Amino acid sequence: MALPLKASILVFAMFSQFLFAQEPDPVLGKKLFNSNCAACHKVNKKAVGPALRGASTKYEKEWLYSWIKNSSAMIKSGDDQAVAIWEEYNKSAMTAFPQLSTDDIDNIIAYTDYIPPAPAVVASDSNQTTNSNLSSGIANEIILGALGFVFIMLIFMLISVRRTLLRIAIASGVDITPPSKPKRVPIWKAFAQNQFIVFVSVILLLLSSAYYAYGFLMQVGVDQGYMPVQPIHYSHKIHAGVNQIECKYCHSSARVSKHSGIPSLNVCMNCHQNIAEYNGEEDLDNGYTKEFYTKEIKKLYAAVGWDEENQVYTGNTEPVKWVRIHNLPDFVYFNHAQHVMVGEVKCQTCHGPVEEMEIMYQYSPLTMGWCINCHRKTNVKVENNEYYTKIHEELSKKYGVEKLTVAQMGGLECGKCHY
Repeated sequence: MALPLKASILVFAMFSQFLFAQEPDPVLGKKLFNSNCAACHKVNKKAVGPALRGASTKYEKEWLYSWIKNSSAMIKSGDDQAVAIWEEYNKSAMTAFPQLSTDDIDNIIAYTDYIPPAPAVVASDSNQTTNSNLSSGIANEIILGALGFVFIMLIFMLISVRRTLLRIAIASGVDITPPSKPKRVPIWKAFAQNQFIVFVSVILLLLSSAYYAYGFLMQVGVDQGYMPVQPIHYSHKIHAGVNQIECKYCHSSARVSKHSGIPSLNVCMNCHQNIAEYNGEEDLDNGYTKEFYTKEIKKLYAAVGWDEENQVYTGNTEPVKWVRIHNLPDFVYFNHAQHVMVGEVKCQTCHGPVEEMEIMYQYSPLTMGWCINCHRKTNVKVENNEYYTKIHEELSKKYGVEKLTVAQMGGLECGKCHY
């Protein structure tokens, strides 16, 4: 009785597994794909690895389980399909994923094979639209007609009132004959004859001219609000805002150099080697579309000579002529490292809310007065900073304060900022 009982239990277990087996979940598969596969694979395009759509029809499922969990072992065993993929992709072995279960792999395959249905085309009722347009047009005509009628009635009422007033005046014996016109003096002659008005006018003219001339001259070299069009559209709102990329990741020289520097296109390719199209929000309240952003990524590929299809650099590069936005006069010395690293000044202090800017522009005036005001009110951060320890102690005794502003530490001396 023992053997039939075991066989019955085995059959029941297999039947239960078949009966209660869950269908692969493409939604869960998308999450697994993004966390494990997206760095090297795309669904529809070749990337570091092959496109994954259709892999379930090209390879057996058991083979896919073994390949995903340990591709190196399959290559060493001499599996023909494994070796072919290895050689096609520059003999780069795929990362092993032993932590993925067969159910996880099934979910990933379900996601890569899933083709969303075409959006249903809603038939529009042309007759209803036409009727609504006609009804709105008729309503507008009625309103315009009513307003015109009221306007005409007002004109007739004014004419009637004027005639009534004339009749009353005539009946009362009032002389309505217009008086003879007095001799007029030209206004310019009357103006010239009044010396006080002439004197006041000259003073006002001189003061207003000086005011506007001063205001115009003070704007020379001040480019606040300058927003040039760049050869490749770069959205700080998407990169620094939505994706929260730290400013100094791209402008790395700001940590150690006087200049913040223009990031090389190789820095862009660290991400965009695998990001060939825009997959974020369709419209970020700026009028730009997904297709527009994708075209700008293609401009980047053309500039660095990246062959998207074969995933290699061709060597055919094109220079990108970026337009400089922030530009100080040659006699002004400004050190980014001193402010960013030593002073721990945030980038937004000078450059504004960069994470909200679709197109980068000069936020601050960058004038001498603007810098001086900042030095007068900004306290130097000396905590855990050996650079300022000794000078802070001496100047604190001199000024009798616990905290020192940049101005108190010499930030207003001419030689600090001018050669």
